[in-house]
Amino acid sequence: MDPLVSVSFPLPFYLCIIAVLSLARTAWQRRYEGWGIPMLAVVATAAVWYIGDVLYNDYGAYAKQFGDGPLISAWWEILLFFITLGILTPIINRKINGNLLNEGSQILQMMQNGAVDQVQFQDQISAIGRLLLWPWVVLMATGLVKTHFDVIGMFFPYLGEKADPWSRNRIGGGIDALYALAGYFQLMLTALWGVVFALSKRSSTFVMAGIIYFLSAPFYVFDRTRSYMLAILLPGFMALVSLRVKKGIWVRLILCGASFLVLEQWMKFVIDNRDKGSIAASFKTGGTQDLQVKARKHGGFNMYQELCYINYYIAQGSYKVNWGSRYFAEIVNPIPRVLWPGKPMIGIDYAIARGMAYGTLNAKSGGIASSISTGMIGQGVVNFGGFLGPIVAAFLMAVWIAVLARQDLMGNDLGHLLLYAIGLVLTYNMGRDITLLILYPFVFGLILLNFVNKRKDNQLPLTDET
Repeated sequence: MDPLVSVSFPLPFYLCIIAVLSLARTAWQRRYEGWGIPMLAVVATAAVWYIGDVLYNDYGAYAKQFGDGPLISAWWEILLFFITLGILTPIINRKINGNLLNEGSQILQMMQNGAVDQVQFQDQISAIGRLLLWPWVVLMATGLVKTHFDVIGMFFPYLGEKADPWSRNRIGGGIDALYALAGYFQLMLTALWGVVFALSKRSSTFVMAGIIYFLSAPFYVFDRTRSYMLAILLPGFMALVSLRVKKGIWVRLILCGASFLVLEQWMKFVIDNRDKGSIAASFKTGGTQDLQVKARKHGGFNMYQELCYINYYIAQGSYKVNWGSRYFAEIVNPIPRVLWPGKPMIGIDYAIARGMAYGTLNAKSGGIASSISTGMIGQGVVNFGGFLGPIVAAFLMAVWIAVLARQDLMGNDLGHLLLYAIGLVLTYNMGRDITLLILYPFVFGLILLNFVNKRKDNQLPLTDET
């Protein structure tokens, strides 16, 4: 059944469309101020995960499943999110980046000035490559020891089976926090190597980055987690298209379109085969030939539906607004469970409400069969209800826009632009939840960059001018 033909959408749906177009226009007009492109990314993310859901999936089935009440409430909540985001973003950007507002977007200036060919730019790229080399070598050596030197599993999973040195239970314990840290650090390093490879024009750095990236990327490409694939593939691709490719807009668009088709086909392959064994094994055999499986749509593309579930459960009394405890659990997530055994678990209550409970909560899996994403806006609703929730979610995303804008405005230091590329990609993954579990690669990168810059400042010789 075609949802666009069989159902009619309510008024707030069309108001959401108008809000998206209006915010996108404003964001594009403000692109040279640094916050325009990040805001465009957030608006597009919310539009894809919510409006895209009902266009891609069966809105008529949602209407039969929930009735009109939860659906209408969801549209008003989405609209409130967009309106609040439009109001708060310029205000918060001025608060966070007031000292940089005159700098303008550095990445747009680089695109116009051909900065990638400049000696200073390539000096920074080479320095970043040298900086990333030893952490990568140490991390990979540790991983090889953990996997009993399974070189194929670590670097060439398409020739055998993937080996994961950082695997752990959903509820961590002991030194699991260190394994989690290593996993996110590896994700960050791989994404950064992709950018260095895309932008380097010096043969030594280019070859080193290329070898390391093509050793590192298969670890994620032949995994089942699509968000990790995007995190390591898109930053380098964005750097390539925006700064390295010098042809006109049409060449860039054709390159983006062709790459999207390839990525979409691979992700569909992963969806079709991830419950039938390892992706590496499926790749070697050509994947499933089941026509019903191949006809399935992308799974997990249903954040509007989850928002309707949330509204339905709250209205029925089977789920209660937790008044910030879910956000609190996200904030304290970096604290190792070995130091805080009673640390709150993220999203367990909602997974139980959605029927994923089994066993006991103190089980290694947290007592659930699988976790359920609530969505960027739904997460706000489970925390603070249908009115305050979308406002809080919009506030958090406005802060994120300002943080990304700051990386662009400080882009004379190329490390900030690398973080900017990673952050833009992670923005899309935040459509499923605003969580540090997604943002750790950015956070670790920011910590590393600040550490390096402080060391540089401390090593500067004192002069009369300083």
